[in-house]
Amino acid sequence: MRAKAPSRALREARPDEPAPQQPTREAILDAAERLFSARGLDGVAVRDLAREMGLTPSSLYNHFPGKRALYDAVLERGLRPIVDLVSAAWQPGALAPAQVHATTAALVEHLATHPHLGRLIQRALLEEGDGARTPIGRWVGPLYTEGRAIIGRAAAAAAWEPDEVPHLTLGLFGMVFAYFTNAAAVRGLVGGKDDPFSRRSLAAQLRFLEKAVYRLLGPADRKRRARP
Repeated sequence: MRAKAPSRALREARPDEPAPQQPTREAILDAAERLFSARGLDGVAVRDLAREMGLTPSSLYNHFPGKRALYDAVLERGLRPIVDLVSAAWQPGALAPAQVHATTAALVEHLATHPHLGRLIQRALLEEGDGARTPIGRWVGPLYTEGRAIIGRAAAAAAWEPDEVPHLTLGLFGMVFAYFTNAAAVRGLVGGKDDPFSRRSLAAQLRFLEKAVYRLLGPADRKRRARP
């Protein structure tokens, strides 16, 4: 015997099935950061981003007007806090260990929260060249300028020559970002098993950065500093 269809009253009494949860703006940015870091801006299509989030391309446009806008939003979310942090990092007087700790701890926490950001920055710098008007240039330019100014103020007390400051700035920039860009790949090549984003590994990276930054920029005894 064919089963009867449920009555209207019975259908109305049943609780509605929950609608599929739509991804938040942050979830979309997380997925976009990962895809852009792996393939670059030109290597990612809107349909790829939509598929990753379980959306249709038209639904993705409800959050961002286009791929370029989404790319810009990823860069802004990742780099604006770093620019703001670096801008506020320098205080008048000699560089203090507590100041170094606060700045490096905030940088490590931010980069650990956005694990694909370092690779995205590296790829964008290689692909977009050195133009200040490129999306990455609009963020890295001010970051480098501000960082160079801060380092320049501390460089004299640390016995660096003025013409060494640009090299010191690039070296510090590399130290901060290289771990998050390369650690997983390098450990895979050498057979390392530690998770570079574990609490223990991040704590070790923070200690390294604190010591390295303070030893490079902290006050130096000019009489003891060896000259090449």
